[in-house]
Amino acid sequence: MSEVKMSSLFELESIEKGLFRGQSWDLGFRALFGGQVLGQALAAAHNTVEDDRVVHSFHTYFLLPGDAKKPVVYDVEVVRDGRSFSARRVKAIQDGRNIFYMTASFQTVEGGMTHQYADMPDVPDPESLDSDITFYEKNYDKLSTSMQEALSYHKPIDIRTVDAANSFKGQAREPVRHVWLKVRDEMDDNLGLHQATLAYASDYHFLSTALQPHGIAVSDKGLRMATIDHAMWFHRPVNLNDWLLYAMDSPFSGNSRGIVKGQIFNRAGELIATTMQEGMIRKKDK
Repeated sequence: MSEVKMSSLFELESIEKGLFRGQSWDLGFRALFGGQVLGQALAAAHNTVEDDRVVHSFHTYFLLPGDAKKPVVYDVEVVRDGRSFSARRVKAIQDGRNIFYMTASFQTVEGGMTHQYADMPDVPDPESLDSDITFYEKNYDKLSTSMQEALSYHKPIDIRTVDAANSFKGQAREPVRHVWLKVRDEMDDNLGLHQATLAYASDYHFLSTALQPHGIAVSDKGLRMATIDHAMWFHRPVNLNDWLLYAMDSPFSGNSRGIVKGQIFNRAGELIATTMQEGMIRKKDK
């Protein structure tokens, strides 16, 4: 059993109508983990729509770095409630400042034309791979003090990277990454919870995929990375009690920015979600 449960991160306090407070997890990074704000903002928006509406997409901008030692307040604006679609705008606030914006769209479940023009990559099964957390536990002495103290907060999501790069040693490789992920402690059959959790997990290892062609280790002390925007589309129901494959690649980097895109498949090969992110990447000369 892990020390903390994934679902607890999305147990938001309702302050008043449309206003929620979420507690923060300190993951040992320089700033608040962007995935937390993605997942909690989506959970806050979900709390304001009818039960028959499911999020199908969101688009976000990260404006300021968050403080992982402080809670985050989420202000949800009801933009529209139509017969089939609902739109919400969410503002994340810390110390009276807007650190993040999300626009999310929800829809009732409908039938219609269906196709999938995306094949699931042929990669080793997750059962044949070590959990990423095992690597960090074996290299505990190489971690920063803040990362050592935060290691337990990385355990609720079991992440297993195919052909994982060494986080402490730069090595040039193609900008492609495949990651299996699931929750360690089974969650309730609540689609909104699973979608918020997948939004959280979608930020893991994502932007760093753009580092791979440049042979820069993610632990490089001269490296500065920050998410600028993150978008996600949900195609099919999410079940993170079973393994999902997150296939990522980076088609371009330049002008101190990198862009990454991802496709998330279930074990049956069905495309569950699509992601896109752009972020700042700067490397200081030693």
